[in-house]
Amino acid sequence: MINLILGGVRSGKSRQAEQLATKSNHPVIYIATATAGDEEMRQRIEVHRTQRPSTWTTVEVPLALAEALQQHAQKECCIIVDCLTLWLTNLLTRGDEARLKAEREALIDLLPKLDRELYLVSNETNSGVIPIDPLSRRFCYESGFLHQEIAKAADRVILMVAGLPQILRGEPL
Repeated sequence: MINLILGGVRSGKSRQAEQLATKSNHPVIYIATATAGDEEMRQRIEVHRTQRPSTWTTVEVPLALAEALQQHAQKECCIIVDCLTLWLTNLLTRGDEARLKAEREALIDLLPKLDRELYLVSNETNSGVIPIDPLSRRFCYESGFLHQEIAKAADRVILMVAGLPQILRGEPL
């Protein structure tokens, strides 16, 4: 079952994914896409690491997400990917258009083939003003297209607002 969990910054999307994964009673594989580019991000990553249950397997994957999903997907496990927009940022800032396209296509192609519980966490960035600078604008466009493609494949789409899950598609929680 593919779950796409969208929301703004600090909307509760990661917490929601973690709670749902815990309820699954399956071993959890947590795929983290963040990179520690500065001190604030290093601290955020460390806080997230210490908050996760010690029984969860954490895999840090800044770029090759589809490959990591395929490699770590096991029967009777639950996978959290946190988060797609950081993964997309990592790819965009590399400046390698071919790699961006290949990684995105690989992810979209793989999702319907995964036979397990999957929680994809991502920031909904397209509810505000269109950014003035080209990279930020491109990021918004790319994340919007990515979310649309994943939502097509998802069994459930959740929009988090102020810590409250709004079900856009699929079964209630």
